[in-house]
Amino acid sequence: MTIYDELVARGLIAQVTDEKEIKELINNGKATFYIGFDPTADSLHVGHFMALCLMKRLQMAGNKPIVLIGGGTAQIGDPSGRTDMRQMMTTETINHNVECFKKQMSRFIDFGEGKAIMVNNADWLMDLNYVDVLREVGAHFSVNRMLTAECYKQRMEKGLSFLEFNYMIMQSYDFYTLFQKYGCNMEFGGDDQWSNMLGGTELIRRKLGKDAYAMTINLLLNSEGKKMGKTQSGAVWLDPNKTTPFEFFQYWRNVSDADVLKCIRMLTFLPLEEIDKMESWEGAQLNKAKEILAFELTKLVHGEEEAAKAKEASHALFAGGANNANMPTVTVTAEDFPDGELDIISVLVKAGLCDSRGDGRRNIQQGGVSVADEKVTDISTKYTLDDFKGEGLIIRRGKKKFAKVVAE
Repeated sequence: MTIYDELVARGLIAQVTDEKEIKELINNGKATFYIGFDPTADSLHVGHFMALCLMKRLQMAGNKPIVLIGGGTAQIGDPSGRTDMRQMMTTETINHNVECFKKQMSRFIDFGEGKAIMVNNADWLMDLNYVDVLREVGAHFSVNRMLTAECYKQRMEKGLSFLEFNYMIMQSYDFYTLFQKYGCNMEFGGDDQWSNMLGGTELIRRKLGKDAYAMTINLLLNSEGKKMGKTQSGAVWLDPNKTTPFEFFQYWRNVSDADVLKCIRMLTFLPLEEIDKMESWEGAQLNKAKEILAFELTKLVHGEEEAAKAKEASHALFAGGANNANMPTVTVTAEDFPDGELDIISVLVKAGLCDSRGDGRRNIQQGGVSVADEKVTDISTKYTLDDFKGEGLIIRRGKKKFAKVVAE
């Protein structure tokens, strides 16, 4: 099976500009391709996962990845898929985020000598002359056609700023620059980027009279059509300080039955023959599939040792074990008990199991909170520092969130 056929079989490919040429390039390791990442946070998240896995697969097949960090475009903000305007960021914040991205991407992509490269579009976008851009680039874009692009439609309802309207031109200019500077002949991205990517191929054709190609991959959606990678408390991050390896493991361990095999097919590097055998799995076997998914993805992001710890902690929790050293642990000190006691709602917030006191109160009243396997229904329940000494207490919120609270 060729790499292109594998991408199709895994359900990854959404749209392509020229299937025959793209097959020829990536199957023979002739693609120098780029994927753009705007550094809007100091960590990558599950939403970036598909792109990172695609880069890894294509590099393994002999193709050369270019990671484009949007240090310049991040100062504008991509309007795709948004109903409001993005927050402006300072150059210092952007540079910090870029450094964080580099470290995380190295787990997926080989940046060794002659391998993948990382570039920042601030290096060319920040020095552009406005009049030159209007004359040299703007002349090749039809406003009528741009306004029909899906990425602008949602923003048109609330008001699309001229600032954001330029995003497509900037992204197209990126492809044009990478084509000339690094021989980049393909751009890959999420399916919501299709219009922006076509702008780049068209600019190269009009300015240089040469062909370049674009391919989009399907967005990671659950069976209800919603983007995956979000929880009640926010995004599922790849940074272990933002989302612990255990929390990352549990996120995938708890995907719905309808989504587990799709996720295994699209995100893991397990052989397709092995995945095909899982198609007939039902009931308890699907729980096994979820554990396979969780382990494989945690191993990919955090390493095999952390994946094994997370798996062990998960088993200990659901088998009723109370003393597993790999469970998420929160330390409390005497300073957390100003009056000698701490109510259950404060414990939940301190443990990171609830976002607010109101959230904690609701969970307790709905019967979703337990301490040391005892359900807590009284919001006035209080604990002292001594209660958490020794091996601590395991606090649960619902079936899927818990933490061990230990006194220091």
